[in-house]
Amino acid sequence: TAEMESAVEGRTASVLFAGFRALGLFSNDIPHVVRYNALKRRFYVTTCVGKSFHTYDVQKLSLVAVSNSVPQDICCMAADGRLVFAAYGNVFSAFARNKEIVHTFKGHKAEIHLLQPFGDHVISVDTDSVLIIWHIYSEEEYLQLTFDKSVFKISTILHPSTYLNKVLLGSEQGSLQLWNIKSNKLLYTFPGWKVGVTALQQAPAVDVVAIGLVSGQVVIHNIKFDETLMKFHQDWGPITSISFRTDGHPIMAAGSPCGHIGLWDLEDKKLINQMRNAHSTAISGLTFLHREPLLVTNGADNALRIWIFDGPTGEGRLLRLRMGHSASLTKIRYYGQNGQQILSASQDGTLQSFSTVHEKFNKSLGHGLVNKKIVKRKGLQNTMSVRLPPITQFAAEEARQSDWDGVIACHQGKLSCSTWNYQRSTIGAYFLKPKNVKANSATATAVDITSCGNFAIIGLSSGAVDVYNMQSGIHRGSFGDEKAHAGSVRGVAVDGLNQLAITAGSERLLKFWNFKSKVLVHSLSLDSPPNVMLLHRDSGILGLALDDFSITVLDIETRKIVREFSGHQGQINDMTFSPDGRWLISAAMDCSVRTWDLPSGCLIDCFLLDSAPLNVTMSPTGDFLATSHVDHLGIYLWSNISLYSVVSLRPLPPDYVPSVLMLPGTCQTQGLEALEEQIEPSDEMIEYESPEQLNEQLVTLSLLPESRWKNLLNLDVIKKKNKPKEPPKVPQSAPFFIPTVPGLVPRFAVPEPTSDPQQSKVVNLGILAQKSNFYLKLEEGLQNNQYEGALNLLKELGPSGIETELRNLSPEDGGSIEAMRSFLSMIGVMLDRKRDFELAQAYLALFLKLHLRMLPSEPVLLEELVKLSSQVEEDWTHLQSLFNQSMCVLNYIKSALL
Repeated sequence: TAEMESAVEGRTASVLFAGFRALGLFSNDIPHVVRYNALKRRFYVTTCVGKSFHTYDVQKLSLVAVSNSVPQDICCMAADGRLVFAAYGNVFSAFARNKEIVHTFKGHKAEIHLLQPFGDHVISVDTDSVLIIWHIYSEEEYLQLTFDKSVFKISTILHPSTYLNKVLLGSEQGSLQLWNIKSNKLLYTFPGWKVGVTALQQAPAVDVVAIGLVSGQVVIHNIKFDETLMKFHQDWGPITSISFRTDGHPIMAAGSPCGHIGLWDLEDKKLINQMRNAHSTAISGLTFLHREPLLVTNGADNALRIWIFDGPTGEGRLLRLRMGHSASLTKIRYYGQNGQQILSASQDGTLQSFSTVHEKFNKSLGHGLVNKKIVKRKGLQNTMSVRLPPITQFAAEEARQSDWDGVIACHQGKLSCSTWNYQRSTIGAYFLKPKNVKANSATATAVDITSCGNFAIIGLSSGAVDVYNMQSGIHRGSFGDEKAHAGSVRGVAVDGLNQLAITAGSERLLKFWNFKSKVLVHSLSLDSPPNVMLLHRDSGILGLALDDFSITVLDIETRKIVREFSGHQGQINDMTFSPDGRWLISAAMDCSVRTWDLPSGCLIDCFLLDSAPLNVTMSPTGDFLATSHVDHLGIYLWSNISLYSVVSLRPLPPDYVPSVLMLPGTCQTQGLEALEEQIEPSDEMIEYESPEQLNEQLVTLSLLPESRWKNLLNLDVIKKKNKPKEPPKVPQSAPFFIPTVPGLVPRFAVPEPTSDPQQSKVVNLGILAQKSNFYLKLEEGLQNNQYEGALNLLKELGPSGIETELRNLSPEDGGSIEAMRSFLSMIGVMLDRKRDFELAQAYLALFLKLHLRMLPSEPVLLEELVKLSSQVEEDWTHLQSLFNQSMCVLNYIKSALL
């Protein structure tokens, strides 16, 4: 209908998927903030994850709260005892309860990069070296200071302990200034060390400040007397952050851009230990907890770690951590059948498992090592030289995970494929590779594992396809005489019963093999080289994404192409099937995620994203769709709206322009709010109302129950059967009843007011001869040929009432020939309109039964009957053909299902 078409044209957002939450995001390059809650006597650490921040309980490193999102990425954070301050762009906000924005401060023209809480005030500094002091509760400016960037560009800020109303500012030029912000006076200028200041930290001693420099020096300086107490130097680049132990050990920790941490003894003035590779990227922030031997660190490698200093050497031991991927993801797939774990591989070389239920179930399977025994024997601390390249493809099966390895993966530029054990969370026992192939001549490009977990099938860039046993790692054969394909293998798959193996080659060939005998069964030529191949084992449907941005769907039983889809404007990166096999969801470099309905062969959903999706996988339970994206470290979950609400799925027109959706945040409520916003408009949920007449070529039956018309011809027999044997006896003391009007719909009889107080006992014969409403409507129909009113009156009557009305049409019972002719005209109109077919037949049959003797004697009525006769015969022939057509379609569907 026109309403449905306009609804599709007006729809821009996805009707199937709503953003739910992001997994695997823990930290970025913004330094963390540590707070102490005196009421609960606990430390909390807050880390930034883009447009929001997380708050963790340090005791168990459990996620306590996730803040609401801000419009842009957060560029710096700070906190006091009550509020968390986060800056984004040239605006910063104050968050209460680690979640809600309660104050927003606007006034900067450049991006804010420093925040410093100051009692009831907060200090903000932007990149143009404009310093503004705000009153927190009134959100008004207290003071504004402007510095010349060429002379003093502010790089750090510190409020020295016990220095009332004073702040210490460090600059990129190397000098430092001490200001009294209440009197707006520059108290002292420290000349510095002619090197830019990168970090300022208050030492446990009063008047002593640690100053980190670009040169890697840490200067312990007394700002009261402007004297340097001691200097330390690190060879790892600029100092990123500094912190002091306050639990009785005079230790200072300094972070570096290499991810190393230096530990310095302030009494002996020497380096006592090094924590190398504490993070794989720069140390964003490090903080010793007050009077605790615990060090909290975070970095841009998406990791938050807590180190404990309980050993005799003074080196930190990793106590707790929350870690995600530190580089973009290469492959994600749901693991198992409960839909609660997602396996993900990344460019950082790790294989990790993320839980959709709770972060405590996350685990890392670690880096792939070339030889794990050598690493253990030699005790190598830095395993970078023996690590395997990043995983590009992997396949997993949980059927025999407790017996042997259940994951197989191929690595970037490597011939051998590694096995992994999910249950033990480590790399497996074997490296699977053909013996007669040189390591540099080919690489593994495609892998699959059978549903039983016993065999792995590996495709190489040389065109060879090999089968291995997962338990023993023994080679179990190859497909083809020398190799399966002339070109590179782009995809391999095995059906659910290990009967058929399918391989796709870059030479545009798709081959079907007998899995056991390795004999070629069938070969199919494709229009374009395949890029991604995916098999839905339960239904035997094979999806192929081709290099010409189209999708081909095949049935592996008949080995024929059953669907072809086109519409993507870029390379298709990944595909996934819904659990029931009805939908094929594809993600491409054109930043779109499209859902194709296989039974109808139509595109039913499409939405765009800011970043191109690299991977897409759907939960085995159908509740979530998971995606990963370019330049994003997290896994993003999209909830399936069709599971818990009514969704109107209609084919999208070819010129449909989808809208851009925001990636979901780390808070679940954000996804729910977005979902409510999408569900609130009722344009998409149109309640379809069937018209009275679907098509002029069809015959419509009425919606009345059979009891209203089926027994009209047998009414006399029914009356004889229902005739009482004895007259009804009136009870002696009958209760009060309101009189009702006889009929199908019970109505109370309202007494008619009479003007004459004394009712006459003489019977008025005029009342007995009064015409009924049906009779009056028939008379009107002779004038205007409109019989809707008369037909509606008949529909409301029961069988006895209908018989009475039709009997009273004859002149003998008070009717007329004109009324009978009007009734026959009404039947003719019903047959012409092809509506209420069974009613027209029943009413006409009763009319003929009652008045058949007198009809031949009336020429007017006889002429109408001749017209009706041919009309009834024509309509019945048409209806019979419709019945035959419907029965034929029904039998065909039954045979197809069986």
